[in-house]
Amino acid sequence: MIPFSVLDLSPIVQGSNASQALRNTLDLARHAERWGYNRYWLAEHHNMAGIASAATSVVIGHVAGGTSTIRVGAGGIMLPNHAPLVIAEQFGTLEALYPGRIDLGLGRAPGTDQLTAQALRRNLSGDVDAFPHDVVELIAYFRPVVPGQVVRAVPGAGLNVPIWILGSSLFGAQFAAALGLPFAFASHFAPAQMMTAIGLYRSRFEPSENLAKPYVMLGLNVFAAETDKEARRLFSSLQQAFINLRQGRPGPLPPPMDDFETSLSPRELSILDQTLSCAVVGSPETVRDGLDAFIGRTGTDEIMISGQAFDHAARLRSFEITADVRRQLANDLSK
Repeated sequence: MIPFSVLDLSPIVQGSNASQALRNTLDLARHAERWGYNRYWLAEHHNMAGIASAATSVVIGHVAGGTSTIRVGAGGIMLPNHAPLVIAEQFGTLEALYPGRIDLGLGRAPGTDQLTAQALRRNLSGDVDAFPHDVVELIAYFRPVVPGQVVRAVPGAGLNVPIWILGSSLFGAQFAAALGLPFAFASHFAPAQMMTAIGLYRSRFEPSENLAKPYVMLGLNVFAAETDKEARRLFSSLQQAFINLRQGRPGPLPPPMDDFETSLSPRELSILDQTLSCAVVGSPETVRDGLDAFIGRTGTDEIMISGQAFDHAARLRSFEITADVRRQLANDLSK
């Protein structure tokens, strides 16, 4: 059975704060490790009142230090916001502290609005266009030092930090294929080009020293509860958050609402269809059917599960149910 992993934005819920969000992140990571999840990734976003993982490498260190075996990484680092050497040093340090457990996913979006991007970078000129060059430079910093090399990452040089290319469009698929790197597609919030991106990546993949054959990981929203109705209620927090974001009103994660979709306009329903159609929401039986169908439709090699529920206990239960479903699916395959 394919691996399941966790994508966490350390959600700050209404009425709470970043400190509690980060405590919840570590608690979920510890549970995910016990439940058999493969990776625990954190995402870089800035100037977002509902996300506590802006200093992504710091939070990765917090999670890796509080767990023992689960891989911990970035899903991802928005490389145009940073000098490649800085990221090589940060993730080289993480790999030195937690050897064999660190992943580095790279994206080319700013992870924020343009004004905040300006505050992060000081100069926006050419940053996105320079992404391919910056990725190649970053990869080079992790290779063993060669004679005459003047600039090196310490820690970093000679360390094995797996690098992934992230994407929500076809660019990332083509770039990952050209470099022979694993590819993670953000279908959990940008599903429109998912199937095209998968096909493009697999058909154009060039084997490399890093990877012999293509490897795809897909983002999927999963909200599991004892009943379909309760799961739909949990899912409504994320639905509200996406509508608020698209309408220019981002904020902390709102509490769930019963029958939320019945209150929406056609335009708001369209927003949800464009962003959150890759979602499996329901009881254990519904989630099992949905995951089985998603795996069959996409042929994905791994699933990165996102589940930003308002109530932490309900969030834990959702990931626990999902882990149980994965074991059921694995048992079915072994028969």
